[in-house]
Amino acid sequence: MTTVVVGITGASGSGKTRLAASLFQYIAQQHGEASVGVICEDYYYKDQQDIPFQDRRHTNYDHPNSMDHDLLMTHLAALRAGQSVSLPQYDYTQHTRSSDTIEMAPKTIIIVEGILLFADEKLRTSFDYLIYVDTPLDICFIRRAERDMRERGRAFEGIAQQYERTVRPMYFAFIELSKCWADIIVPSWKENDVAVEFIQSRICAHLLKK
Repeated sequence: MTTVVVGITGASGSGKTRLAASLFQYIAQQHGEASVGVICEDYYYKDQQDIPFQDRRHTNYDHPNSMDHDLLMTHLAALRAGQSVSLPQYDYTQHTRSSDTIEMAPKTIIIVEGILLFADEKLRTSFDYLIYVDTPLDICFIRRAERDMRERGRAFEGIAQQYERTVRPMYFAFIELSKCWADIIVPSWKENDVAVEFIQSRICAHLLKK
């Protein structure tokens, strides 16, 4: 099996997860769910069980040092080689890796989405397509705040403090700079049907060649 790996990055709240889900749904409908899979970079936050809980709470999750990209690259290489892998899961209540995993079998198309994918030079070489979702930070902040309050029960004050302290500075330090490596830049503050349809057709063209 020849595997194509698609990397999708952008700021937190930019719409990269929605784009990944849209591509997954389209490919699954056209070629079956067995042909495509999605991996979230968030799965690969480092295991912090050896760190005291109070210290874990101050982890900067927007810095590349928080990620175990070596494990992600190992898993992508294994999937390309036709081997199944156990995707790690992260327990945000304990600020460390969970004992649970998700099994993923090899796929023809693998979509990886996350904020720091292109900031790692070695990891960038794992992707056949590099897609950057470009969205103004004010819209990103609104989306992130709505999500965290709705899905994680967080207070707005805490969300705003974290955004100002780590999320925004790390965006300018790492994420925005990685835009230059993208093959395709997708605007996500407006309807982007043309860009999405182009990406869908390009990726599905690979499936038709297999």
